[in-house]
Amino acid sequence: MLLTIASFIFFTALVGVITYLLTRGDDHGSSTGYFLAGRTLTGGYIAGSLMLTNLSTEQLIGLNGDAFTDGISVMAWEVIAGVSLVVMALFFLPRYLKSGISTIPEFLAERFDNHTRTITSIIFIIAYAGILLPIILYTGAMGLIGILDLPTMTGLSTTPLLWMVVWLIGIVGSIYAIFGGLRTVAVSDTINGFGLLVGGAMIVLFGLHAVNSEGPIAAYNTLVETHPEKFNSLGTNDSTVPWSTLFSGVLLLNLFYWCTNQQIIQRTFGASSLKEGQRGVLMAGGLKVLAPLILVLPGIIAFHLFADEGIPSVEAYGRLVQTVLPKWLAGFFAAAIFGAILSSYNSALNSTATLFSLGVYKEMLHPDASDRRVIWTGKIFAAVLAFASMSMAPMLAGQDSIFGYLQKMNGLYFIPIFAVVLMAIFSKRTPAIAANIALVVGVVVIAFFYFAPIDGVASLVDGAFRGFHFLGLVFVSLLALMYAIRLAKPRSEPYVQRESGAVDMTPWPWAWPLGLMLVVFVVGLYLAYADFSGVAGS
Repeated sequence: MLLTIASFIFFTALVGVITYLLTRGDDHGSSTGYFLAGRTLTGGYIAGSLMLTNLSTEQLIGLNGDAFTDGISVMAWEVIAGVSLVVMALFFLPRYLKSGISTIPEFLAERFDNHTRTITSIIFIIAYAGILLPIILYTGAMGLIGILDLPTMTGLSTTPLLWMVVWLIGIVGSIYAIFGGLRTVAVSDTINGFGLLVGGAMIVLFGLHAVNSEGPIAAYNTLVETHPEKFNSLGTNDSTVPWSTLFSGVLLLNLFYWCTNQQIIQRTFGASSLKEGQRGVLMAGGLKVLAPLILVLPGIIAFHLFADEGIPSVEAYGRLVQTVLPKWLAGFFAAAIFGAILSSYNSALNSTATLFSLGVYKEMLHPDASDRRVIWTGKIFAAVLAFASMSMAPMLAGQDSIFGYLQKMNGLYFIPIFAVVLMAIFSKRTPAIAANIALVVGVVVIAFFYFAPIDGVASLVDGAFRGFHFLGLVFVSLLALMYAIRLAKPRSEPYVQRESGAVDMTPWPWAWPLGLMLVVFVVGLYLAYADFSGVAGS
């Protein structure tokens, strides 16, 4: 036990010290320096930060838990992300960097008006505060409790441990986000990302050894032969991710997440050039299509080892780690998990502070505020938000599928904002009123169908619409609504995007070839594991 705790503290502190040494001379006194890393991020830091901001315990615990239940069909959230990152690198990123923006609401303000910025900023802030931050803290705490086996170690029950670990993660993560700025977040993400990839790979290897000691290939064959139903990439209509939703809600949620989600793409706004931005985004895309090795396969291994015990899916990954990981490595892996949790949490907190400081405080309340005042206000807001999220997180206990819950709640704001961003880019005469109406109507309609206290409404969404199909229907309806308004009342002059000159806009020569290779790989992966007879008979 002492060795585990000592190694956990050592590796966690080591990341903090290295991050401090690499970032102590950074500019934290200007808005560009604090919120955008001074536009100095290169491809490696962008890729590392993108990956680790995304890769946290809601994936390790939640996605492996879904794989425990449904098999590799849940890999959709990872490999479709590879395609989405190609779209980001080739189509969205050049437009964002051309405008020199700091936030998505700022981009929409340039294209439409300040009302669009205000509505979008408020939607983002409420969603991050009420959905994203508490889920990160809850899944992170549950992951650490399971991996370190804290109930046995401390003699305490899960409930008090949940509160204690949530507040530990929240306080440490807040220190990174509030006092360090975006570059500190990106550097610590990259260092922690390396540790997490190593640790995740170790769990897979030790897990495969527990399945069959003759070697990884023999163990993998054992899994396929014993549980062939778990290796159908298309799943069934009863799966968490039915195959048909790959072309509706799943695709749309992925495209929003990787192309317009402020929490994720803020580090791409800090790219030193378009070339470095595209390189980092496509490097992240390459890592995402390989991510099922550590985010899906362990769930299937856990099913093979523990299915007869009747454990809840949310506990599958923690049980696997406790069972197969040598005790002397437990501290290192717990530190890697802790770093991943901190990455997702401090990135979301930093992005929320950015949205409030630049989109609400400076634009709406005090347009003449100095950079120092804007940064100070962002830090105060982040501290208040951190306190609120730490108080809310333990209340999520009891969700059957925490990853499914996260994706469902994400749809509340993902779909309306993505529809408006698409219209902003591809329709030059759509007026601001169309975007503003679509944002409000989209959130209200989705919230109504999710939460309306009317018998049958919520079950209609989860049943006949299969959840993600419903989101696809709302998305198409919002585009149609905006286009109808555009026909009735178009802009007097077509929109012309300004060019800020903030960074060098020379594209990376390998962007298109590597992007196409990633798309082909994803299609090939699905076809290799597709069981069309299973789909037809489901």
